[in-house]
Amino acid sequence: MIDPDFSAHSLFAGGSLLLLSLLKRQAFGSVTALPFLMDFETHARLLLALPLLAAAEMMAERRFGQPLPEFLERNIIPGDTRSTFEKALCAASKLSEFVIAEFMLVAFVYGLGILVVWWRFVALDNTTWCATPNADGSQLSLAGIYYTFVSLPIFQFILCGWYFRLFIGARFLWQVSRIHLSLTPTHPDRTGGFSFVSETTRALTVFAAAHGALLSGYIATRIFSGGKVLTDFTLETAVMIALVLTVTLLPTLAFTPQLVRARQEGRREYGIFVARYVREFDPKWVRGAAPTGEPLIGSPDIQSLAGMANSYEVVRTFRVTLITREVVLRLAVATLIPLAPCCSP
Repeated sequence: MIDPDFSAHSLFAGGSLLLLSLLKRQAFGSVTALPFLMDFETHARLLLALPLLAAAEMMAERRFGQPLPEFLERNIIPGDTRSTFEKALCAASKLSEFVIAEFMLVAFVYGLGILVVWWRFVALDNTTWCATPNADGSQLSLAGIYYTFVSLPIFQFILCGWYFRLFIGARFLWQVSRIHLSLTPTHPDRTGGFSFVSETTRALTVFAAAHGALLSGYIATRIFSGGKVLTDFTLETAVMIALVLTVTLLPTLAFTPQLVRARQEGRREYGIFVARYVREFDPKWVRGAAPTGEPLIGSPDIQSLAGMANSYEVVRTFRVTLITREVVLRLAVATLIPLAPCCSP
């Protein structure tokens, strides 16, 4: 269920633009080359991507904190390095509450917002709902002024805030990866008991969908106004998917060196252990050295051999990355779903 604040963001940023463009008769019709109602890129940004980013923020706050105690509960952080882990956690918390960073984001989005509006609307020779050309160049409409100084900065602030949050998370994971972690090669998750870290990417599915919404608006505007087709944007789609996968999954690769080391040590240690067991098992049960009267059926030796084979298979298939096919597909599909309306003829 969407929080009311999410709807308020969209209504404040997008609904006001509709009223202002209606007031100046720039919402539809042939008065402008690009009426407001035909600017699907703006609608997707303010009415789809904005609430999705806000919803993803709520999910992230709830889910990102859950795995942190598991580092200690699973004994992945050795006792003598817990102070280092706590320092990294404290640094991430302080950075997320850094007030100056928010002021820097505000300055950044206003500077960037003006450049975006200028590049997309003011520099054009045609009349749009946002700007009208005149003898002195181009002049922003009332809706254009609101879009430049209110709507777009709201969206950009939330989007840039998301990337800042991802930076904090990536920095924290990198710092944790510098700790010599205690990984168990025979853990059933095949990542030494570390799979809970990759589970946090579920909270980023909505974040991926928000990027898909941005792309769908960009494509839809050019399909309906420029005569393009969806296949003309294959490169843009691939780049967007690559961007989403990079910013969400790349930080987890910081643990790959430790996973590689855990797999190598596990294969060597368990290989020696299994070889020792088999050398004792073979003479007893295959070469006929078993004590007289000891039954083969139901022997704990047989059950132990089967269990050892299962454990060694886990070690043999130990993964050296927290990125799984399921995670990649989930994020890619979430990015592509908003493009579905662009497939309509």
